[in-house]
Amino acid sequence: MDADNRFSIQELIARFANSFDLKDWDGLQACFTESIFTDYADLRGTPPETITASEYVRLRRESLDALKLHHLVSNYEIDFADANSATCRASMMVWRNNDVEVSASHCFYTFQLKRLETGDWKISGITQKIFWNDGSSSARKGAK
Repeated sequence: MDADNRFSIQELIARFANSFDLKDWDGLQACFTESIFTDYADLRGTPPETITASEYVRLRRESLDALKLHHLVSNYEIDFADANSATCRASMMVWRNNDVEVSASHCFYTFQLKRLETGDWKISGITQKIFWNDGSSSARKGAK
């Protein structure tokens, strides 16, 4: 695929990360297809599931809105299955601060992406793998 599609995907993943930090929940929802596959088993111990984008955002807003957050994403590797689907692997650091304690997750994300008829790329799946966590686990408990 061409550089424009690669850049669009990188920009989408950056918008996903920044939306958490800015508490831009509408912006976060705009990153997704109508339903998304999620696998956060490494962080939460919960099984993978497919949920609507609006439910994903609602759950993140309820659990993270009170925390100060900072997501940094880099090391993008993008593979195109065809003209309308891709996978993006990226490294991410996620800091959480509850005004008492701070935690950081060193992690690796795999995003599944779909290209809509409009030409826009959207996230259709998220898998997070934790390499390790630093800091207080109580600062992470809001990350449901």
